[in-house]
Amino acid sequence: QVQLVESGGGLVQFGGSLTISCVVSGSVFSFYAVGWYRQAPGNQRELVASITRDHTANYADSVKGRFTISRDNAKKTLYLQMNSLKPEDTAVYYCNRVVTDSRWPWGQGTQVDVSS
Repeated sequence: QVQLVESGGGLVQFGGSLTISCVVSGSVFSFYAVGWYRQAPGNQRELVASITRDHTANYADSVKGRFTISRDNAKKTLYLQMNSLKPEDTAVYYCNRVVTDSRWPWGQGTQVDVSS
């Protein structure tokens, strides 16, 4: 059974930095393109950063230049370093495959709050 466990969220001031992590268990990790999603209250979940199995990264325009995604295949861990945080980055952050399906059920996410 696949389990995704996100951690590292918290409260940070405008302009601050935070790194969040996601540990994947119960599945091959290195094979898949994976990404970070976020969902703010009243909004749909959106993909903000992704990384292929050969470590090619892509970012949503809203986070480009501020967020950096990385992966450690040996540890089955995905990271998101977030710099220059803005209040609009406030959301619950989730990790998952870029192509999502029921084989990788969503985890509980990690809350990131950015104060103005």
